[in-house]
Amino acid sequence: MKKLLLTLLTALMLNSAWAGPEADAATAMARQDFATVLKIVRPLALKGEAWAQFALGHAYMQGEGVLQDYAEAVKWYRLAAQQGSSWAQNELGLAYVDSKGVAQDYVKAHNWFNLGAISGHVFAVNNRDKVAKRMTPQQIAEAQKLARDCQARNFKGCD
Repeated sequence: MKKLLLTLLTALMLNSAWAGPEADAATAMARQDFATVLKIVRPLALKGEAWAQFALGHAYMQGEGVLQDYAEAVKWYRLAAQQGSSWAQNELGLAYVDSKGVAQDYVKAHNWFNLGAISGHVFAVNNRDKVAKRMTPQQIAEAQKLARDCQARNFKGCD
């Protein structure tokens, strides 16, 4: 859990000028003040802020300040991923590998890891390569086609 906390804090720092609500949310997260994190991120997530959608997805995935709800986490990750969030794309891949909120599907996992890798997420590269070892060459080709098509549609309708 501490690794995920550090990952979220890093994501927030890398995707912001480290000022405003992102900084406030990161500070509250470091204190494990999940009520404050949710107070900050929920309204911004509802307005379509990708970083806040990712943070809300993380809260639901981990059960931090809310009841753990994998399907709700996937919903928020998907919204952020459709805006090009490499962090959310990686997390969607993990959800498909671990069958958290979605049925296990290595093709879809590879697709999201590949998109996350293209978007610059270093963990997505490793995760894509790991899941590929569980797939047939035909499944890998299908996942790569899905990723190309998804990227061409600017991440819309990718699931």
